Amino acid sequence: MDKTHTVEKIGGTSMSRFGEIMKSVIIGGRSEGDLYNRVFVVSAYGGITNLLLENKKTGAPGIYGKFAADDPSWTDALEAVRARMVECNRSFAECGLDQTQADDFVNLRLNGIRDCLDDLHRLRTYGHFDSAVYLPPTRELLSAVGEAHSAFNSVLILQANGVNARLIDLTGWKETDILGLDEAILTGFEGVDFANEMPVVTGYVKYDEGIMSRFDRGYSEITFSKVAVLTQAREGIIHKEYHLSTGDPVLIGADKVKVIGGTNFDIADQLSDLDMEAIHSKASKEMELCNIPIRVKNAFDPEHPGTLIDQNYISPEPRVEIICGRDDVLAIEVHDPEMVGQAGYDYRLLKHLNDAGISYIAKNTNANTITHFVPEKSDKLDWCVTQIREAFPGAQVKVLPVAIVCVIGTNMKIPGFLSRAARALADADINILALDQAMRQVNMQFVVDRTQFEAAQFALHREFVE
Repeated sequence: MDKTHTVEKIGGTSMSRFGEIMKSVIIGGRSEGDLYNRVFVVSAYGGITNLLLENKKTGAPGIYGKFAADDPSWTDALEAVRARMVECNRSFAECGLDQTQADDFVNLRLNGIRDCLDDLHRLRTYGHFDSAVYLPPTRELLSAVGEAHSAFNSVLILQANGVNARLIDLTGWKETDILGLDEAILTGFEGVDFANEMPVVTGYVKYDEGIMSRFDRGYSEITFSKVAVLTQAREGIIHKEYHLSTGDPVLIGADKVKVIGGTNFDIADQLSDLDMEAIHSKASKEMELCNIPIRVKNAFDPEHPGTLIDQNYISPEPRVEIICGRDDVLAIEVHDPEMVGQAGYDYRLLKHLNDAGISYIAKNTNANTITHFVPEKSDKLDWCVTQIREAFPGAQVKVLPVAIVCVIGTNMKIPGFLSRAARALADADINILALDQAMRQVNMQFVVDRTQFEAAQFALHREFVE
């Protein structure tokens, strides 16, 4: 393939406003010749995946959560999803969505899922079927229907508006063949004419390892990346509700933040580590290696070029590019007087994090204390801490809720940035509990009390941007 096309991802919040997206991003005054050589990877409509699985923020169970807990109200949850999907269909009536076809698609998929879960429930009552075997595929099955619904609707709407759109449903609905990820995508793209068709691709891909099992809720960005790499795209574009800016526009204020015009994949990794949705780290890595730049754009400001992420960008002037952080962080502090001078103490401690599948965000050490800062939502955190206490009986092990606020930039290797940041926090009466900066000096991390999370961002943004 000749690198003439782009692969573009539209997130769930933006998909819920598809009529606006169609006008601003997809059609947007383009001539027929400019419509094509673009592939769109779509997420489920906003909130749908929460209803299918569980609420990402609160953990409230959806269909999957209730079915996994053997809660019979999973059938009510399924009907709630049906009602919500039909409601989505109605919201696009003025855009040209054929309501009968759209509703029939929803009913076909959800009726099939209900029958499948009923069968699994009957099997479960016999007591010989391990939930560890059938629950992961169940989660995959439920995840897939959200993207199938939005992609199907998008194609119908685009076709009704004169676009030669083509559905590429990678969800594997009722397909018995189990393919690898690359093979599944390439099979889906067989025969596609990029110059004369507009492929609309489901963000979910059914493949042998299970995309939810590997990547959980970040799977649509993995699909976006894989499609870009395998079809040799010229550029990847992520359409979001906001620009990638110097701070959170909702918190800091859209009038105070500035758009980051350019940055590099190193900075994208820093943002991913902080759970920011600029680009999934595993998604960006293959694109980086294949030298496919990523552009992050505001879907509702289509004329703005957005932020270009590539391999080589370094700001020509020393500057802070973004102030960000996360407040869902726990500090696992291990204090042991016997630690000093012991070779391998940290290695033995890290083994327990590894066994629990926990990746730390930041880390501090001194002679007798090692602290790892980890995501609070880690599933096996309690088990991990118990294992650490048993393995190091002479140590004091504390788990403390904290927040991390970061100053990030491609060109901060000059004296003064760290002192300015510390002074700005001190002037705002914010106590720095810990700090971390690697020698590459692209990310200064300040650990603060959770109650000061927002105030710390305000203070740093005022100092470095405003």
